[in-house]
Amino acid sequence: MENFLQTIGALNDETRLKILRFIDKNGAVCVCDIESAFGMIQSRISRHLKILKDAGFLTVERQGRWAYYAIRSPLDRFRQDILKEISYLEMDLPEFKGCCKP
Repeated sequence: MENFLQTIGALNDETRLKILRFIDKNGAVCVCDIESAFGMIQSRISRHLKILKDAGFLTVERQGRWAYYAIRSPLDRFRQDILKEISYLEMDLPEFKGCCKP
């Protein structure tokens, strides 16, 4: 039950939905890429990413000083269905700029 509530709670924020869709659409992205695309400060982006990671949607891979976030694979059916539903929502996503250089 706690896992379910944590997952649902993570989706109770428009910015997190957009970040999740952004990562699903663009593949593994660096925190700085998300920061640049969304025009938000790093600490705020990191907080949203932590919530999505703790809810079972994301993985993080560190490469030097950069952290890359991607959709967890394999992803359970429940979260797959959620991502599919999110893909149907009308939302303006920022453009992926790819500013981070490994």
